[in-house]
Amino acid sequence: MTRSRWLLGTSVATLLFLYAPVAVLVIFSFSASRLSTAWSGPTLHWYRELLADRSLLTAVQNSLLVASISTAIAGGLGVAAAVSLERLSTRARHVVEGALLLPLVVPEVMLGVALMLFFVTVKLPLSLVTVTIGHAAFNLPVVMVIVRARLRRMDPRLVEAAYDLGATRWQAFRRITLPLLAPAIVGGLLMAFTLSLDDFIVTFFTGGPGSTTLPVKVYSMVKSGVAPTINALSAILVLVSMGLVALSVALQRERRG
Repeated sequence: MTRSRWLLGTSVATLLFLYAPVAVLVIFSFSASRLSTAWSGPTLHWYRELLADRSLLTAVQNSLLVASISTAIAGGLGVAAAVSLERLSTRARHVVEGALLLPLVVPEVMLGVALMLFFVTVKLPLSLVTVTIGHAAFNLPVVMVIVRARLRRMDPRLVEAAYDLGATRWQAFRRITLPLLAPAIVGGLLMAFTLSLDDFIVTFFTGGPGSTTLPVKVYSMVKSGVAPTINALSAILVLVSMGLVALSVALQRERRG
């Protein structure tokens, strides 16, 4: 009994440590005070100010555009890589998989600098295009890992049965493998979209004039002081990100029954 209480207390303390600052931020986003850390009554004024900020809306549009395109690219390449790896020999699979997972292992600062130097070397102007390519680079292994985890739990006899019934490789993939992988694919896409939407470091190094995304915009706003509108914007970002991650985790779970 004592051990159970200790585990419960540790779990609660951990959750408070992680989410108490987030809760405080969300609460103060509804404060009428112009001081971001002072409470003086509930209001939605700062959320209305956000909707009236044209530069902020442009940054939101850029973030959504980059996240959507980079997620589509990473999704297509990640699913193809996950399925292809299962058909390689064990040795070749380990080598290729290790190479594809490097963007997850390399520190993000190094990845951002490497991408910037690459774009400068090939004389590709820094813009939303280079930001999208950079986001697709670190999102591809994310999708691949999630899809491969689902692929390993699949019963290979299902595909073999399709072959015995006369199905081609494409028919077996489209009617058997793809539907079984669908929850993992959607979960991987949601995770990649969330990571792209929140990314700052790679965007900072690979972006150019006119390619300001929402995290970069927030950084520029914070440098001049934490205004109440930043609380409101951060609250929206936190809630959207947590919602997408929760949905991604739910879709990746095995279906019961």
